Amino acid sequence: MKISIIGCGRWGSFHAWYSSKIGHDVILYGRAGSKNFQRLKETGGNEYLELPENVTLTENLAETINFANVIIISIGTQNFRGLLEEIKALNLNLDKKIFVLCMKGLERGTGKRLSTIFQEILSGAKVAVWVGPGHVQDLVARYPNCMLIAAADENLTHELVEIFKSPLIRFYYGKDLIGIEIGAAAKNVVGIAAGMLDGLDCTSLKGALMARGTAELSRLIEALGGDKMTVYGLSHLGDYEATLFSKHSRNRKFGEEFVKHQKFDKLAEGVDTVEALMELSKMTGIELPISRAVYKILYEQDEPEEQLMALFIRATKSEWL
Repeated sequence: MKISIIGCGRWGSFHAWYSSKIGHDVILYGRAGSKNFQRLKETGGNEYLELPENVTLTENLAETINFANVIIISIGTQNFRGLLEEIKALNLNLDKKIFVLCMKGLERGTGKRLSTIFQEILSGAKVAVWVGPGHVQDLVARYPNCMLIAAADENLTHELVEIFKSPLIRFYYGKDLIGIEIGAAAKNVVGIAAGMLDGLDCTSLKGALMARGTAELSRLIEALGGDKMTVYGLSHLGDYEATLFSKHSRNRKFGEEFVKHQKFDKLAEGVDTVEALMELSKMTGIELPISRAVYKILYEQDEPEEQLMALFIRATKSEWL
């Protein structure tokens, strides 16, 4: 099987590494001038892994699309729409192509899910999402994990699981695209809140944060037409350890560094996602206390300790309301 990867950051390079290791022919695309791509070209690896020798690097997007029937996209969420417009402008035949979105985020300003944006721009092409817990560092070290693939077409989901399954990753079939995409994106916001609690020496409150985080997101997912129970699966709750506790979590680390007034220079997707969640909260009328607290801290310069502590002294009510 031929697999193309668009995106040469941490996860893009992992997907190239993984797809090659399980026997596929792989092209990895990066933009000319990209520091990540340049490092891969010059050294054959990055801070996370060494690419197998049979992974081909290219700066040609058309070549990347034409090479394979399965194309993985793993880039920053806010660059996604622009990439799709570039692909559309190439006027390639995409009828037999399968795009797999290995990204976790929502579009800032619209709150739109990635698969929704994809269908708006490349209508008719097949699309699926691949999400779930794990860090590149652990997977490359051969620590097995569980992940999730989902598509609107159940047959496509099963086809992709057969293509990518291995002893390293056990896949589950996802059915609820709304819940999976919202949950996978929103856990990064909860991760920022968790990091802020770490920075304030309030780590013991992360258990309550986890419980209430799943509760507020389940209500949002249901309001958007998804299954409220999806939030308790691999795409959200199942990813909490990796996002709220791990030393490798960028969102947790960003939150911790933010309250300590220290610079964090890596991408933390939750920063943009929380703005998108506020759009969805406004649209649905669903209250999102944790997301709103993070938003107020990041965008309105509210005091972190005041906003976060207020989450735990709100009015008494039933746990399930």
